[in-house]
Amino acid sequence: MSTDARKIDRGEELGGCPVSRGADGVWLVRGHAAARAALRSTDTVQAGLGVETVEKMPGKIRRPVLYRDGPEHREHRRQTAKYFTPRRVDEAYRGIMERVSDEQLAKLRHTGHAQLSELSFNLSIDVACAVIGLTESRPGLAQRLERFFPEEFGEPGFTSINGLYWVWRQARNWSSIFFNDVRPAVRARRAQRRDDLISHLLDEGCTSAEILGECITFAAAGMITTREFINLSAWHLFTDDALRERYRAAEETERIAILHELLRLEPVVGHLKRRATAPVELPGEDGETVTVPAGEVIDVQVSATNTDRRAVGEDPLAVCPARPLTDATAPGMSFGDGAHKCPGAHVAILETDVFLSKLFALPGVAMRTPPRVSMNEAIGGYELRGMVVELQ
Repeated sequence: MSTDARKIDRGEELGGCPVSRGADGVWLVRGHAAARAALRSTDTVQAGLGVETVEKMPGKIRRPVLYRDGPEHREHRRQTAKYFTPRRVDEAYRGIMERVSDEQLAKLRHTGHAQLSELSFNLSIDVACAVIGLTESRPGLAQRLERFFPEEFGEPGFTSINGLYWVWRQARNWSSIFFNDVRPAVRARRAQRRDDLISHLLDEGCTSAEILGECITFAAAGMITTREFINLSAWHLFTDDALRERYRAAEETERIAILHELLRLEPVVGHLKRRATAPVELPGEDGETVTVPAGEVIDVQVSATNTDRRAVGEDPLAVCPARPLTDATAPGMSFGDGAHKCPGAHVAILETDVFLSKLFALPGVAMRTPPRVSMNEAIGGYELRGMVVELQ
């Protein structure tokens, strides 16, 4: 009987047909090879994540890199890749990760208990800010980001009180982050460039408003998702004695293999959407090819592609670090693939390991209260809140 070690129930069908067209006209991709082909295709562009709204912006306004495709996007990624290489992450950011982890765990030692989501969020904020260059912020950045990325997002609109309130609230949040965080950083770097993303964007001629858009994008990718993965990994380790002891005793390479496996099994982002700009051929069943017509949307269901036996081997729902892979990378499609593959993968994994290795080294550390799980339907992602850790 197959083992299912997952904590998150997304209600998705795993396995089955690699590519199928849903009743709503969206093409569902559950096969790993088909997902890779869709994400690497030069005939697809970003869909979802609010891209439809961004496309309505005036052409003179530069889109954040998340919403760009083609040569302009590739050139931007080439120029900024230096901020995310394994060597750069180790040399430039490991020290920050170590220091902030120690500061956050000191709070746990002082009170004897703490909300893990708060400790991990403070860590992810400080690390992401160092990469981006948001280092002149006024106090309260964590609260501003919590307001910008609430547990319940709601829907914008101009025909209802709730929709109008959403628009008004988010406009206030954009302004608050701009004036308290982005503008001070931009002013400091206009006076003197530094080796960070904001300085690079200024060199490219970006306006302060355009830099704000990039900062919000990186905040979502580098702060929000990393916090969730830290919480998810801790939850697994607290509830699996053998895995926890293995993690505690392991060297860094093996610990990272454990984290990669947990991320494969429980990807933070559950859906990656693309729109075909020309007919796109995807591998289907039994060697057949499925053609997605131009203009139609492809929805890569990451949790399904990451458990495709053809790519990750047998017992795909079990936690098996360093499992023999036939046609996949260790974390599967959890960081995406192709032109929009997450540039901060090394940052997220090392940050998680630095924090958790320190957390589980604390004598008597235990989980007092398991997390409350909610889902962000826009990306099929989980949000974990209310996990209380304590020192017994």
